[in-house]
Amino acid sequence: MAIIFADTNIIIEYLKGDNSIVQMLSNFDTIYINDIVIMELYQGARNKQELNFIKKSIIKFEILPSNQKITELARKILEKYTLSHNTKIMDALIASTVIIYNIDLYTLNRKDFRYLEQVNLV
Repeated sequence: MAIIFADTNIIIEYLKGDNSIVQMLSNFDTIYINDIVIMELYQGARNKQELNFIKKSIIKFEILPSNQKITELARKILEKYTLSHNTKIMDALIASTVIIYNIDLYTLNRKDFRYLEQVNLV
């Protein structure tokens, strides 16, 4: 069974109908996101209509729950890399999620994660 975790930028391009992203995601049986991705999508909505479109469109994705282990690992990632790599809180939480659940990460922003050896990038 092919599974993947989709970063926020992947879901944004999917929602825009980007054919290459839609095609790539069709190769996976299960596509995971987390609450961080959902919150970033909601934050990017420009109006209620767009927010409702996002809410309806992401129902098809599986949501991985956050937990204390994910938060603790994110904190360690920030402590180690925020000064040297300008790691952001949201990226640290996404990275720690894919590390804890051992899932490959599909992202367009490889630079935000490539220095994290435990993150397998697609």
